[in-house]
Amino acid sequence: MTELSPDAKALVDHLFRQQAGRMVAILTRLFGVHNLELAEDVLQDTLHQALKDWYTGNIPDNPAGWLMTVAKRKAINMIRRERLQRNFAADMDRLLKSEWTASYTLDHIFLEHEIKDSQLRMIFTCCHPALPIEGQLALTLKTLCGFSIPEIASALLTTESTINKRLYRAKEKIRNEQLDFTVPSGPDLFARLDAVLLVIYLLFNEGYNSSCDDLVIRKDLCLEAMRLAMLLTERPIMKDYPEIYALLALMCLHAARFDARIDSNGCLVILEEQDRALWDQDLIAEGIQFLSRSAFGISVTAYHLEAAIAAEHSVAASFRDTGWNKIYDYYVALEKLKPSPVIRLNLAIIKGKTDGPQAAITALHALEESGKVAGDSLFYASLGEFYAQTGCREEAVDYLLEAHAMTRSAATKELLQRKIGALRS
Repeated sequence: MTELSPDAKALVDHLFRQQAGRMVAILTRLFGVHNLELAEDVLQDTLHQALKDWYTGNIPDNPAGWLMTVAKRKAINMIRRERLQRNFAADMDRLLKSEWTASYTLDHIFLEHEIKDSQLRMIFTCCHPALPIEGQLALTLKTLCGFSIPEIASALLTTESTINKRLYRAKEKIRNEQLDFTVPSGPDLFARLDAVLLVIYLLFNEGYNSSCDDLVIRKDLCLEAMRLAMLLTERPIMKDYPEIYALLALMCLHAARFDARIDSNGCLVILEEQDRALWDQDLIAEGIQFLSRSAFGISVTAYHLEAAIAAEHSVAASFRDTGWNKIYDYYVALEKLKPSPVIRLNLAIIKGKTDGPQAAITALHALEESGKVAGDSLFYASLGEFYAQTGCREEAVDYLLEAHAMTRSAATKELLQRKIGALRS
């Protein structure tokens, strides 16, 4: 049997990743969230059928439609086989168990607007506050983003065994507590939306600042996070929640710098040294537009402030022309809203841009002495950078070596090694 060509294999992998979330969402809508494993079985059976039929490279003209058609056919077969042993989704059970209405019901549920509705239901189910955050992340990556167990383990820096346990516990909790497969409404929507946005934010952040040893950026994670956020905006009621647009702005403005963050050798490029001609101006414009759309309402969220910081960087003609005083003010507001060691560290770093390197060194050591910031790689790298700017090379090298020892990222290690080498030479 002829193996798929590299181009065909890439197309198939992309399609599987892109369509998996859509298919498992619509199948869960039919079978009920208590039968999530059944939906995943039909999904896997559909993907295996595609691999078998497409193996010789005879990929259909509309492969996404082909996958949905096969998934629907396999769902009908599964319903006929299991209807005496299982209960399906409460509002579908009677319709699916009747030969008179089963086919019509599936035809209706597989319509595009119903698929999008099912994906929204799946988002809110995966990010249910009854589930621990690590379970929410794993379930979102598995069911909505089509990630395999090894891919999830790699993305979340843990073992496949741990991911399997998290998924098992999450599914058990969904089943035992009979969590609804719905998009909440009224006050419940606002409370649940916080959890959804946090998962999307964490997903993007892991992609943009990858914790993997050998990857600077996981674009697949970033793009999935952006896709899920865009899906939220397609529901009319979501237009009343400005924080969705603020998060979209933040992600667009960061994603616009993808190509400039890594050089031709795969090495990390810091913001000051990035070629701004490589920044995606269309994506920046879209991010600014989303930020403007998020300006309605009476509350300012952390997403608004982080997006405003990203916008200041994005619109500056050069690193020197960056509005550091505005950025400092945004960080002050952010620290009041969401106090954290990372924000305090960033405030000290920005101090170096507004008041000079010695001011930053003083602020960083003050944080260290007060115990208000955890000593991590970024902390020591920042100290090293500012000591280098004051001409104190020996101290700079010591702190950069400390940062080098603490980071896991190969790209960050390489960047620090270059700086250390430059100082020593």
